[in-house]
Amino acid sequence: MTDFDQLENDEELPKSKSQIKREMDALQEVGKKLLSLSKNQLKKIEMSDTLKDAIIESGRIKQNEAKRRHLQYIGRVMRTEDHETIAQRVALLDTTSAAYNKLFRQIEIKRDSLIGENSKEALSKYLDENPNIDDIQLLRQLIRQSQKEVSQESKTTNRKKLFSLLREIEEKRLGLKD
Repeated sequence: MTDFDQLENDEELPKSKSQIKREMDALQEVGKKLLSLSKNQLKKIEMSDTLKDAIIESGRIKQNEAKRRHLQYIGRVMRTEDHETIAQRVALLDTTSAAYNKLFRQIEIKRDSLIGENSKEALSKYLDENPNIDDIQLLRQLIRQSQKEVSQESKTTNRKKLFSLLREIEEKRLGLKD
């Protein structure tokens, strides 16, 4: 057995400088996305007071070089955070991300199945999956009104309201809403 084989079997190889730099750049990118979120969206993400203060402070900084250094600081602070969870939450709030689009599409599919031909089965399955729904009566009412809209091929007002309700339920389930 060679020294390399033994090293490979004992532990992971230490990270290269390039790998460390790529990880820091990724953390800074998450920090940059955090800076673009609204105050309401930031409330939905768990983070330390240090990171919150750094994000608030960044709004005050105007010079480009100072912004760059502050973003590096946010990246350093992110090392001590649960940055994977923060990145996932940011992706769900970022309208350009694949995670957001996937969630949006899943809600559309649920809405269409609740309005569709087997709506009673779909509703009972949905209620089984989501037992903490606050207003089941509103949900049933929006489903009935949406079905009526579909059959009359009229406006989409109630379908939009149903989508909004389903989205709110999903956001609560994911912890993105109070």
